[in-house]
Amino acid sequence: MTEPREEMEFDVVIVGAGPSGLAAAIRLKQLSPDLSVLIVEKGAEVGSHIISGAVIDPSGLDELIPDWRERETPIKTAVTDDRFVWLTEKSAFPLPNFIMPPLMSNHGNYIVSLANVCKWLATEAEALGVDIYPGFAGAELLVEDGVVVGVATGDMGIEKSGQPGPNFARGMALKGKYVLLAEGVRGSLTKRAIAEFGLAKESDFQKYGIGFKEIWQVADANHRPGLVQHTLGWPLQDTVGGGSYIYHLEDNQVAIGFVVHLNYKNPYLSPFDEFQRLKTHPAIKGTFEGAKRLSYGARAISEGGYQSIPKLAFPGGALIGDAAGFVNLPRIKGSHNAVLSGIVTAEHVAAALAAGRSGDTLADLDAALRAGAIGKDLHKVRNVKPLLSRFGTLFGMGLAGFDMWCNTLFGASLFGTLRHGKPDHATLEPAALHQPIDYPKRDGMLTFDRLSSVFISGTNHEENQPPHLHVADLALQKASELDVFAGPSTRYCPAGVYEWVDGSYVINAQNCVHCKTCDIKDPNQNIDWVPPEGGGGPNYVNM
Repeated sequence: MTEPREEMEFDVVIVGAGPSGLAAAIRLKQLSPDLSVLIVEKGAEVGSHIISGAVIDPSGLDELIPDWRERETPIKTAVTDDRFVWLTEKSAFPLPNFIMPPLMSNHGNYIVSLANVCKWLATEAEALGVDIYPGFAGAELLVEDGVVVGVATGDMGIEKSGQPGPNFARGMALKGKYVLLAEGVRGSLTKRAIAEFGLAKESDFQKYGIGFKEIWQVADANHRPGLVQHTLGWPLQDTVGGGSYIYHLEDNQVAIGFVVHLNYKNPYLSPFDEFQRLKTHPAIKGTFEGAKRLSYGARAISEGGYQSIPKLAFPGGALIGDAAGFVNLPRIKGSHNAVLSGIVTAEHVAAALAAGRSGDTLADLDAALRAGAIGKDLHKVRNVKPLLSRFGTLFGMGLAGFDMWCNTLFGASLFGTLRHGKPDHATLEPAALHQPIDYPKRDGMLTFDRLSSVFISGTNHEENQPPHLHVADLALQKASELDVFAGPSTRYCPAGVYEWVDGSYVINAQNCVHCKTCDIKDPNQNIDWVPPEGGGGPNYVNM
């Protein structure tokens, strides 16, 4: 497109209205009320693309809004019962809490809808004068003379042919003295920044999981407000990492979720179907008798931890939140670190602007984040993922527990800092080395298919727009993805986007819930997820 873009200028432009982006905006306005701060959010509204368990550690909020407990917020259900369970196919074995390192305790934490928490934080940000533009996807990094000077929102009204339609509108150029990328896991602008500025040269591979979540309305007799339960073991084989959670919120709602680590080897494995199987376990299915499924969603989760954090600052901006990979894997928590990263980064940006600087590299930011609460949180658990990958769930978790205790008690590990090995896309093995998995038929009451699940996620995209899932080489996709690996994208995608029909690759982009799993797990890195038109995608409620 050669038509010039309309330009708008701000002191700070933030991409993504998740916990880190909103926290950064709030802190900037707390420190310097006269700053102009803009957040662009690809979801139709704040929270519509937010999905997380979520049990939150309130330490980030305590730093950002110290009196939040005295305010009207969606944070209502404190954890009252914290359980860990090992599942076999027919039995459940409670794990005593006293063997767990203190960092694994959830007492003092809260069960929430992170989407609703973000909506509340957005009202706090707007009250301080932050501008929030929902429905605008950050589609392009604007780089001039090696410095990020802003982002461009996506063009609207492009037809499938790639040509402007009758409702075409050119995206805007949103210029900022600093640009903060708070896109979450595997964001398209984050990928470009990491590549263009070599931010990952000194870090290990990022590792990922795919997380599923459903919210159910359960019967009074099955509701235990404040109960948090995590499981390991069945239905996954010992060589496949992952586990489940069940969180009892207010209003008879129960969130059940399942995480599968994306370094699995068997191309026939279907994370979605493993999640459906989980719900049939004798120790779990009773909770959902007579219940109604309200919502469904899925997203990728960063799991690399401390050694996978890239360099955060680049000329003109920084990565914050899950764009940088601040999830604490064994705690299954990242929102506290996301908020803290937004706070610390905002403080560095505010100081730079007050000193009359702009467009430079925030040289002290990386050291500050690693030496602070985030670095300390992640350093203690840095070997959990590598140990699970090397030794399997049962033995690996035992070693990981020992390592976390050593780090907690002595501030050191016998293992040092382990590396991750292969990136997740390189772990798939050819289908000839494995047998297909026969998953049970869904019953439509407790277990469901992908399409009915996508339906209740509220997912929608403008039908006539170009696909936002780009396959670079269709011939390679057939020769490798189909002929060698038996079409794993038809199984790892949680939304039924990909199909092989008579040797042709069919992409049902309308179904995409923006989880980014295809961008991560495709064995040839042949699929590139880019933002669709702003506002497209899931419309999560209470997720």
